[in-house]
This record gives sequence, C-alpha cells and structure tokens, in this order.
Amino acid sequence: MTMSVVGFLVLLVIAAIAGAVGQALVGFSRGGCLAAIAVGFVGAYVGWWIAQTFKLPPFLVITIDGQAFPLVWAIIGSALFAGVLHLLFGFQRPYRRRGY
Repeated sequence: MTMSVVGFLVLLVIAAIAGAVGQALVGFSRGGCLAAIAVGFVGAYVGWWIAQTFKLPPFLVITIDGQAFPLVWAIIGSALFAGVLHLLFGFQRPYRRRGY
C-alpha cells in the first residue's frame, strides 16, 4: 500500500508530537524535531508491541492513507524509549566553561 506525500508529512507531524510528549513526560530532550520524530516512530512500535503482547485495546487510533497510528500507545512507547535513552545517555556532566 502506498502513501501520498501529504499523508507521509502528516504522519511525520503526528510522530513528532507523540515523541515530544513522550520526551516531556520523562524530562529528557536531546536533539530537536528530528529526534522527536525518531522517538515518536520508535515509540509507536514499542507501544504497539506492548499492546499486542498484553492484548490491550488500541486507544485513539489515527488512520492516515490507510495506515493506522495508535497515538496513545505511541506516547507511552515514546516515554519508555526516552526513559531508556535517558538512562543510557542522560547522566553526562554538563559542560562548564573555565574562567581564565
């Protein structure tokens, strides 16, 4: 099944929103919009996998050009994925400037 360019752009915007909300829930934000899109897409797969594993119903599914995007599970999966990223990369010391 093919997706139109407009449908793909709408899917990118929805994934960015889901990724940004997931990152905000965890308090971890590395990168900008592209990172939020990536976290949103990975979160959608993680959330979908969790829902399928535990036989949970889909909530707030948005259909774009025949492709279903489970928004609630994407946000939950994004928060879990951002939490894992925060555990792996979030405890770096901040850059401090030396005053000479």
